[in-house]
Formats: sequence, structure tokens, C-alpha cells
Amino acid sequence: MAETAPAVAAPPAKAPKKKSAAKAKKAGPGVGELIVKAVSASKERSGVSLAALKKALAAGGYDVEKNNSRVKLAIKSLVTKGVLLQVKGTGASGSFKISKKQQKCSKYRIYSVYNMLQMYCNVQYNMTQFTYF
Repeated sequence: MAETAPAVAAPPAKAPKKKSAAKAKKAGPGVGELIVKAVSASKERSGVSLAALKKALAAGGYDVEKNNSRVKLAIKSLVTKGVLLQVKGTGASGSFKISKKQQKCSKYRIYSVYNMLQMYCNVQYNMTQFTYF
């Protein structure tokens, strides 16, 4: 008798893993924009403290306890960009105001671009052609 070896069954091919759909970004303003709105709405002369800022964000419907680290990072980045001015404290703690240098900076940048174009291109430009950033 001829012995036949049983056929070795090949393992079934694995189906490729489906990539999960990318999470949709929530509509609405980001944390930084909410912080700037809260600080600008404040009437405090000495600025808004971190605790008062968190209370204002929570009153606006933002989950501060869940996103505490995002709030701190946003404050630090706004201070380094020059949008907020840190009156007291260091890092994300202390009091914050809206910086007045930021508002003047955009006008200065427009005029410097305007002057550069006139100087290097020897062309007269009208200031109405330029818009603020």
C-alpha cells in the first residue's frame, strides 16, 4: 500500500487590519482662543489669575479638570508668542494680561514691509494696497 502524507493545511491568510477612522476635530474655538477671550473680557487692572481663568473657562463650558495640561501649555505658548503678558508668577501660574505690544507689532511690520519695497524696488506703493495681518 502506498502511504500518502496528509495534506498540510496552510494557515488562513489574515485579513489586513482596518485603520480606525481619524477622530473628527471638535468644532469651536481652541483653548488659546478661549483664554484670550476670557482675559480680554476681564476688567481686572492687575490681570487674571490662573484660578480665575480656569473658573471662566469652566463657566464657558470647557472641561478644565480633564484638559488641565492643555490649559497650562496654551498659557505658556501665548506668553512666549507675546499675546499674553505675565504680570506675576512664573510658568503657567500667576496673573496674565493682554499684551499691548502685540497690537502695535502688526502695524510696525506692515510699515517695515512697505518701506523695504520702496527702498529695494524703487517703486512707489500706495498704503491702501496693504492689509493688516
